[in-house]
Amino acid sequence: MSEQSDEIVEVDLDNLPSYVLSTTPEPLKIRGIGRMTVFGLNNKFNTDYPSSLTGKIASEEFDATIGRINSFLGHTVPFTVRWLLCGVLCCCCTGGCSMIPVVYLNKRTRVRLDKALSWENSRLYHKLGFHLRLSKEPIVDSNLKEYVLLIEFLPKEDIYRPD
Repeated sequence: MSEQSDEIVEVDLDNLPSYVLSTTPEPLKIRGIGRMTVFGLNNKFNTDYPSSLTGKIASEEFDATIGRINSFLGHTVPFTVRWLLCGVLCCCCTGGCSMIPVVYLNKRTRVRLDKALSWENSRLYHKLGFHLRLSKEPIVDSNLKEYVLLIEFLPKEDIYRPD
């Protein structure tokens, strides 16, 4: 008869090899390609279908999502630009208060875009293991930042990892 041990062994998860721990791929970044940018928010996102999504989501669904987002931004960003020009022209007379509507419109646009992305997530993307969100990223070789659309891969349940 052999004796079985019931001792608990602590495992340091930081020192495990990378193939043991489940890793999620880097999120995909979809950058703005439009001609107008207001406070980092561009009026159009890139509509090219990323090759890393092949077999995971239909290109028609992806195009429809980006089309809805671009349509929304195509209506709101030019309106914000007009208010920005009016605010800049009246800035000296109003002591800067004429810029308040522009800041409000930009914030409202981002909030509505976040709501649209959460609707897309709940409708389709979370079921497929993705999460869409708007993120502020630095522009390469510049101190400026821009908003990009991130497609994050949701981690799969790791059935081999202990509770």
